[in-house]
Amino acid sequence: MRLSHPVALLAGVSTLLALPAALAAERVQVVTSFSILADMIENVGGEHVQVTALVGPDSDAHVYSPRPTDARALAEADLVVFNGLQFEGWMERLIDASDFTGPLVVATDGIEARIATAEDDGHDDHEDNAHDHGHEAHGDEGNEAHNGHNHGPIDPHAWQDLGMGQVYVANILEGLIEADPDNSAAYGAGAERYLKEVAAVDRELRELLGEIPAGTSVITGHDSFGHFARAYGLTFLSPQGLSTEAEPSAANMARLIDVIREENVQALFHENMTSPAMIDQLAEETGLPVAGTLYADALASDGEASSWLGMMRHNARTLHDALAEPGHDDHGNDDHEHDDDHGHSH
Repeated sequence: MRLSHPVALLAGVSTLLALPAALAAERVQVVTSFSILADMIENVGGEHVQVTALVGPDSDAHVYSPRPTDARALAEADLVVFNGLQFEGWMERLIDASDFTGPLVVATDGIEARIATAEDDGHDDHEDNAHDHGHEAHGDEGNEAHNGHNHGPIDPHAWQDLGMGQVYVANILEGLIEADPDNSAAYGAGAERYLKEVAAVDRELRELLGEIPAGTSVITGHDSFGHFARAYGLTFLSPQGLSTEAEPSAANMARLIDVIREENVQALFHENMTSPAMIDQLAEETGLPVAGTLYADALASDGEASSWLGMMRHNARTLHDALAEPGHDDHGNDDHEHDDDHGHSH
């Protein structure tokens, strides 16, 4: 009889220990391609989702090679979310290999693609990046000829415009409701709260970046800030193209050095998931300072930039601190607030 209480206690402890595993099993198992999408999904889904990012923080989705365990993760998922616009050239092949049959979300569905110009491909004149609305492409259409990690002319980095990020959130919400209709009210509430936060951060960015003189050029590792440039009124130049996979040619580097001098560029910036060597070389040859690290295609492992909105705040503050002039507001909200073809207002 004296043993009955310890046995009952042990049974109770065993039940408590089993609860976290049971709760995890009840969550919607979501697999996504990279860290920024994972953060978006967690913000919308909250306690109802368990999210796995195939490409984690500070890692480069452009050059990722899927592992056999990735196909297994997809096969066991309730929902799969990826960016589209040929950002992850390996993702569709992985989905086919996994025999995944559940709901599939292309986060950029409905977003008008930014088409890089011929000048962008040469990296010697990016002046038109910030205002290039003249082409339209949706999803992966028009890009089938480009295999592997090559995006072709389509710029897939649409999350760099918080207005477009609202479309990401709407697509994620739709996918979660399809995968788990019983918790649709919770997902709707999560998305509503998150969209308000996105809009608030967008206003913060416009205020900060409005203090940078109009026409200021920014140098980063690869051409990942075209959407940011178009949304927030800056010009970005880079030695690499839309993907980090291709090394810049000596001719491109030489032309970029000429452009840096012609446009009176004030600072250079590293990116968290690309080699600093090219930017360091530019700094050495031009005498410009490296003014900080920007986050483009991956979140940080910790700190402010470990979330999508924190990353955007960090980038804006880093640019502002390096390039803003005290009391300068040449941009003015009237210059950059507009209703564009994406259906959201700046």
